[in-house]
Amino acid sequence: MKGRFIILVSIFAVAVSSAAYSQQLFDKISMTLMAVSNMDQSKAFYTGKLGFTATKDYGGGGYRWVTVVPPGGGARITLSAYFGNLKPGTMQLYLSTPDIQLAYNTLRTEGVKVTEIKDNLYGPGSGTKWFSLDDPDGNQWLIWQEPGR
Repeated sequence: MKGRFIILVSIFAVAVSSAAYSQQLFDKISMTLMAVSNMDQSKAFYTGKLGFTATKDYGGGGYRWVTVVPPGGGARITLSAYFGNLKPGTMQLYLSTPDIQLAYNTLRTEGVKVTEIKDNLYGPGSGTKWFSLDDPDGNQWLIWQEPGR
């Protein structure tokens, strides 16, 4: 009986071990770091022009970080004036919108320089509407609307 118990325990241990490795390790991108050259200007752009919410504004010892989140949620962006090997103006990010024309008109009214709306994000004939804008440091944002949305 003792031998059967050890075999069952061993089989159970292998099953538990295999199950642990088959679990998903990650579920989403939760935050990214964006290098900025002027924190106050960048925070004002993201909260005032793009409608993001600043969820944290903290710093100390000459460093400052501001975390912003888009109105619909999703991954947070931490703006940082202390950026190690990152350089301001080198990122390209995508924001989705349910109404491309409304987003375009609203941003233009806010004084944001935007490109014209195009319908070829994935190449000619894709029908995916988009336009782009740059933040104060030159990071590029592509604003897009999924087809059928």
